[in-house]
Amino acid sequence: MHSNWTCSDPNITYKSTLYAATYTIIFIPGLLANSAALWVLCRFISKKNKAVIFMINLAMADLAHVLSLPLRIYYYINRTWPFGRFLCLLCFYLKYLNMYASICFLTCISIQRYFFLYQPFKAKDWKRRYDIAISAAVWLFVGAACSPFPIMRSFRLQNNSKTCFADLEVRQIESKVATVAMTATAELFGFIGPLIVIVFCTWKTKVSLQGFQIPLQNNSEGRKASRMVCTCAIVFFVCFAPYHINFFFYMMVKENVITDCLLRRITLHTQPFCLTLASLDCCLDPILYFFMTSEFQDQISRHSSMEQHCQQWRPSFSAAGLGDPSGTMQVLIPICSWLLQPSAGTTPSGPSLGVQGQIH
Repeated sequence: MHSNWTCSDPNITYKSTLYAATYTIIFIPGLLANSAALWVLCRFISKKNKAVIFMINLAMADLAHVLSLPLRIYYYINRTWPFGRFLCLLCFYLKYLNMYASICFLTCISIQRYFFLYQPFKAKDWKRRYDIAISAAVWLFVGAACSPFPIMRSFRLQNNSKTCFADLEVRQIESKVATVAMTATAELFGFIGPLIVIVFCTWKTKVSLQGFQIPLQNNSEGRKASRMVCTCAIVFFVCFAPYHINFFFYMMVKENVITDCLLRRITLHTQPFCLTLASLDCCLDPILYFFMTSEFQDQISRHSSMEQHCQQWRPSFSAAGLGDPSGTMQVLIPICSWLLQPSAGTTPSGPSLGVQGQIH
């Protein structure tokens, strides 16, 4: 018991600095990337794009977590929490809601890409309402499944408490068997299950493309699907695998199931690094939208070309005797770009998007 006491709470001095620095670095790119992604996905991407519903929900999950980061940064810099019990638990809850919603939607994207790659003609009959129903079910399931996280940490937390997040106490469970069972169940459904699915989809997609077994009308579709599935796998392994490997041992340490001194220290010292890696998905998920969706690239290219086209009007204003056109053009260029852009329902490239728009 003496070894447990000496190893249970090591003084991890770098924890607050690590959290504050990481969340500060993540906040601006995560806010800009996910806000832009959500706007483009909702405003411009074709309704026929099957992955768009899951991508919108993924961006919403990331944005919800990103918006809570300033409060986390404030706490880890000032080492005090003046915002009350409810807001503390809400921000704590959003962290895990984002993590497991991201895992579920990455899994959905991988499954859908894999399925439509093998059954391209069934993709034409797939309805958007199916994806909406699946997304709603994911939110309900994840929302309920993540509720134990704030409940376990609300132990002895008062409304005027000045501690939050990593400094919250973990509620002790009397039965060690119950602790192992609860943690194993969370790992099974939150990590191991999605891991098996994503690895399987990635492996089958790569093998099928190498063996030319997929009846695609356009070979580039297979490569796009492969990149999408591989990107889901990369984000999953980089962000979530380290955390969940550590999570099992961390819960065993906090509930005093693990009594080995060295293992306890290793687990507690690596936990902050694994937790910060899990937050990086807010910056890595937009790669799916920017680089794996051709319509997304078309919209970015179109807005860039519009601005260049409007810039060509600058000499005309000078020749017309409007004086220094710089101030005028700052107003007219955005208006020009807005006037030239197509409506949300139009297809950017006309017939060339026929197959791509259907099975993306």
